[in-house]
Amino acid sequence: MEAVLLTALGVGGATVFGAAIGFLFKNISHRFSDIVLSFAAGVMLSAAFFGLILPSLEYGGKFCLLYTVGGIFIGAICLNLTDKLVPHLHKLMGTETEKHHNTNLNKVLLFVMAIAIHNLPEGIAAGVGFGSGNNAQAFLIAGGIALQNIPEGMVIIAPMLAAGVSKKKTFFIAMLTGLVEVVGTFIGYFAVSIAHAILPFALAFAGGTMLYVISDEMIPETHAHGSQRGATYALLIGFCLMLVMDVVLG
Repeated sequence: MEAVLLTALGVGGATVFGAAIGFLFKNISHRFSDIVLSFAAGVMLSAAFFGLILPSLEYGGKFCLLYTVGGIFIGAICLNLTDKLVPHLHKLMGTETEKHHNTNLNKVLLFVMAIAIHNLPEGIAAGVGFGSGNNAQAFLIAGGIALQNIPEGMVIIAPMLAAGVSKKKTFFIAMLTGLVEVVGTFIGYFAVSIAHAILPFALAFAGGTMLYVISDEMIPETHAHGSQRGATYALLIGFCLMLVMDVVLG
């Protein structure tokens, strides 16, 4: 349980750490953030495959292959449905925006809300990793998610400050997005602890959410500013680093 608590704090704290960097270096180049985010994508890709999807197959066996495949797709679909919620919220908040003339602030808060929403399944993925009983593997998964949270925390600071949010409120909001991940970690851990039978599906579900985030958000973002070559190699380095660590620690 102590390991789960430390992991939850580490995963959530990575967002806060990234936010602190965002305060120190307000003008972070797209190239730098793309390289860091691509490296994190590679780490997460490796963690999703070796730490979640393969263990799902091992625990479920070949007769439970359907659970693994289904879990991957259901995890991705759940995040896809979550994405559909964002434009809906935008319409709801748009009316309020016109009344108060705070269009920029509304967009920034919506952006932060989207990050917070996506942090929940990432936290669940970190917690589910401990359900397999392989703590080394679970730490690798959590490490990959934490790496991704650092640049995420970095990029939310400047837009909020530019929109007129005070430094204290900006840091507090960044902390809340990290707290969502802490909550998700415990949800994932207790879910598989209470019902061990759902472990193969839960592992695949968590893997599917991570694959969705990597493909739908991280890779397109890192290839949108002219740094795609460096971003590609950074992804490969992150993937191979996790591969080596998995073999060494395994």
